[in-house]
Amino acid sequence: MSAGTSSRRERLRRATLGEIHAAARKLLVEQGSAAVTINAVARQVGMSGPALYHYYAGHDELVGAVTADFFLELTTAMEHARDAHADAPVGERILAACRAMRAWARAHPAEFGWIFASPITPTNRQSDSARHQAGQRFERVLLDLTVELWNTRPFPVPELDDLPASLREQLTAYSAGIDGRLPPEAAHVFLSCWTRLYGLLCMEVLHQLDFAYSDLEPVFEECLRDLSDALGLRA
Repeated sequence: MSAGTSSRRERLRRATLGEIHAAARKLLVEQGSAAVTINAVARQVGMSGPALYHYYAGHDELVGAVTADFFLELTTAMEHARDAHADAPVGERILAACRAMRAWARAHPAEFGWIFASPITPTNRQSDSARHQAGQRFERVLLDLTVELWNTRPFPVPELDDLPASLREQLTAYSAGIDGRLPPEAAHVFLSCWTRLYGLLCMEVLHQLDFAYSDLEPVFEECLRDLSDALGLRA
């Protein structure tokens, strides 16, 4: 097989994968996650279900690949917002990335919900799949900024010995898992901030707070102010 023939086949394969991913996304947005089946996606792109297995071994692999696309879109939006403030203090870049995450999630609720439904777990975070690599790149956006903040302007942290033993053990393991870039007590502050931010955004996108709020932007901004205080950004 000539190099030209191989190159053409690879281009055709990439184009077909793009069609498959677009079809899966269309089904997700218009009909919900249950509609994204191998046969339904295959019909959308004009092929049989068995033919789609030439591209993906099964439903889980297809879901992983499409989820990787969503993660990369979200991460790219956050990185662009961060880099648009490249000369600003790290605190401004953190807030810009957080606001970009909310903007993308609100614009793509089905895709964000899909991401939320398939978290990275301790047992699979070392996977070399595209989905997990994309997920880890997403995780690193705010982690890298928080590490930069910690290295240049350490924020207040609790005494590690004052935390429950189980929490100390988990934070120590997490710190080791990120190569000690944040000590356990700083990791505790980072994870607490992340939990509050991500939790609020998930509740907004999944409409779990509609009973009380019609506009959650002030609540989100209040959350950012609280996180800024926790990270010593408003001192």
